[in-house]
Amino acid sequence: MTRNIDGQINSTATADTDVCTHTSAAMSTRPQRIEVISGIERRRRWSLEQKQAIVAESLAGQMSMSALARKHGVGTGQLYGWRHQLLSKRPAGAACFAQVEMAIEPRRLTGPLAAPTTPPAGQIEIVLPGGTSVRVDPQVDEHALRRVLAALRG
Repeated sequence: MTRNIDGQINSTATADTDVCTHTSAAMSTRPQRIEVISGIERRRRWSLEQKQAIVAESLAGQMSMSALARKHGVGTGQLYGWRHQLLSKRPAGAACFAQVEMAIEPRRLTGPLAAPTTPPAGQIEIVLPGGTSVRVDPQVDEHALRRVLAALRG
């Protein structure tokens, strides 16, 4: 006589099939129920366009990563993996575009113009032929100024 996993007695078992028997009548724990799910396991396949759309939505920053992952039914680890995968495919020097608004006509200032400010006393301004200007105060180190001017002249 044997017991199955639910604790029911199986009296049809013979000595040949009875491989494992309990040595004590008192069981210390109650037998657990095991649920077996049979069927075809399906993995969701995402197209490249779907992945790109979800990654673009994650880069917009309007929703947290966990909320976005729940919205599309993926794990956050999967979403971070797609981001890494798709962003690493871009070449290192790839151009990124930013939105730019062009004004049709430059704004004109109305009202009185401010008088040009006078430099503080002792300040020196050096204008090079290319239009580059260097302003220094009287305490500038002469050797440092010579190195800067030599570098600017080329």
